[in-house]
Amino acid sequence: MKPTLVLVGRPNVGKSTLFNRLTKTRDALVADFPGLTRDRRYGLGRVDEREFLVVDTAGFDPVAKDGIVHEMAKQAEQAIAEADALLFMVDARSGLTPHDEQIAIRLRRAGRPTFLVVNKAEGMNRAMVSLDFHALGLGEPYCISAAHGDSVKALMELVVDTFPSDGGEDEAPTQGPRVAIVGRPNVGKSTLVNALLGEERVIAFDMPGTTRDAIEVPFERNGKHYTLIDTAGLRRRGKVFEAVEKFSVIKTLQAVEQCNVAVLVLDASQEISDQDAHIGGFVVEAGRALVVAVNKWDDVDDYRRERIKQDIARKLPFLGFARFLYISALKGQGIPPLLRSVDGAYAAAMTKLATPKLTRLLLDAIVKQQPPRHGGFRPKMRYAHQGGMNPPIIVIHGNALDHVPASYVRYLERSFQEAFKLQGTPLRIQFKSSHNPYADRD
Repeated sequence: MKPTLVLVGRPNVGKSTLFNRLTKTRDALVADFPGLTRDRRYGLGRVDEREFLVVDTAGFDPVAKDGIVHEMAKQAEQAIAEADALLFMVDARSGLTPHDEQIAIRLRRAGRPTFLVVNKAEGMNRAMVSLDFHALGLGEPYCISAAHGDSVKALMELVVDTFPSDGGEDEAPTQGPRVAIVGRPNVGKSTLVNALLGEERVIAFDMPGTTRDAIEVPFERNGKHYTLIDTAGLRRRGKVFEAVEKFSVIKTLQAVEQCNVAVLVLDASQEISDQDAHIGGFVVEAGRALVVAVNKWDDVDDYRRERIKQDIARKLPFLGFARFLYISALKGQGIPPLLRSVDGAYAAAMTKLATPKLTRLLLDAIVKQQPPRHGGFRPKMRYAHQGGMNPPIIVIHGNALDHVPASYVRYLERSFQEAFKLQGTPLRIQFKSSHNPYADRD
């Protein structure tokens, strides 16, 4: 088993920077901004031939009693409970603070091996820097620079050597669909993630913008493996001013592009907005399978429910291929059908389409409705085959296919989707025209 190393400390001491250094990624958002990290994030690190799990946590305040800070502290407490070793990070430039002393008291009660890491020590006399931190009573301080990598490898070799070497290979993680939960701020995305997991894995708080990063959470349900991605809410571009929020938006868009299925969460207590349509449009442009979850369905009356359904039909007609579900994430209503819809959308996105059947369906569609003429010529389609998955791509070969109008492409897409029952995934059609090699010769 890989040891689990948890990074703890007060805000802005460099935990996320060290996390990115150890995992050799840029998964964690980093900025000179206290309280940027809120949910705990997991990653895989390696030193020499030894692998370990590293957990990034929010700035820890063990005495917080309410508010978002208390929720952040609960996330850190959960990480401490599952840790094999703790890396308590302090700031060399700020020196020892009362906040550090409070955290040290809490970590001593945890009963886990604790390594005192003095960060931001580059260019400083390390003996003098570490002098004050001996007062914490957590052993020898280790001075590093997470941003520059100074002494990081030596520290991790020391930490990993305290655990016995596991001669056997860990089983490779079972792959499953990557499911991104997207939507506007405060529609219930984090609450839905917690409802799917059955635990308070991410912070769900009645404040827009609570989630700032894209948090990946692997889980298993009924023998099937998934990776849930909780994302930051997407506001209109004109309302995004802070640099941190701009990075959050980028991480959300990257999560959509890298997922297999996107779950678009709508708020039944609010009007279907243009921003909902924009988010849905981005998912379609990315070619990802889609499930639409209308949340807070238990909070609205019958009149409001009918209005919402009418608004969806009027404002989101381009999402007709997706399955719409009406749920309550807070009360756990509609969760099993949602997972079944995700499974169906993923299966549709990854389906294999036989070339003979595609060609027969193409010819049948042409018999029902021929493509319109362009000038004196009519595009001629000869055969079709599959060109890719996620989304399914159908390549059609023939002559003069450059002039097929968009309306006829939509007709073909509907024909293929209905024939193969591809509910939940968009479809792409590509044309390849045959050219006469002697056309340019005299």
